[in-house]
Amino acid sequence: MSQDLPLWVQDREEVLKHDEGVQWRYAERPDYSHTNAFLKQERKSNHAEGTLNAIAHNLVKTFEMEASFKTNPQQWISVVTDKFRMSTNGGKEYTAEDIVEQGTYNLFLENSDHYRASEENFESSYNLFHTAFPNGFLWELIEVVAGPPNVVFKWRHWGTFSGAYKDHQPTGETIEIVGLSIAKVTEDLKIESVEHFFDTNNFLTKLTNGGCPVSH
Repeated sequence: MSQDLPLWVQDREEVLKHDEGVQWRYAERPDYSHTNAFLKQERKSNHAEGTLNAIAHNLVKTFEMEASFKTNPQQWISVVTDKFRMSTNGGKEYTAEDIVEQGTYNLFLENSDHYRASEENFESSYNLFHTAFPNGFLWELIEVVAGPPNVVFKWRHWGTFSGAYKDHQPTGETIEIVGLSIAKVTEDLKIESVEHFFDTNNFLTKLTNGGCPVSH
């Protein structure tokens, strides 16, 4: 991405080069080489460099990396930390501190018949879904519908269900979520708030209905 753009909307790998003093969750910066290889093979969209689609795509990837791996929200460069709020399907708004403590899976999915967010922490939820999707649960932006300051964009999240989900055996199928998000951004494209809209129940149903229970 062009160097005249803010760091947080450049390619995620470029952002990771500037990690001096960052408090990483696992002691060192994350390695996305495995995920990037599968994303290159399976992505449907390939946005031209410098377009609004590419800028928004890179911004969200940087945010996802920071939300997952930076334990000090004051070191997040993709958001206005003190103002930032995130919600799903019109539900409760969460802060960056909430994300660090509970993890995005717990805040996205909350409690249901197929997932009990109240019984999971950051580590257990992370391990649960990374076991179910060992080759990654990939994300890409499909299209920006409206530009700043309220960026409305469509996206898809998908992975191959090739590892066990709790007591359910993998089916080998591709499980996909398609959703829409609205991100309020500043003039320099930092995120102040983001609202996600997608069918959480459909995603979990596919994980629990397809595979037979694992025998113990």
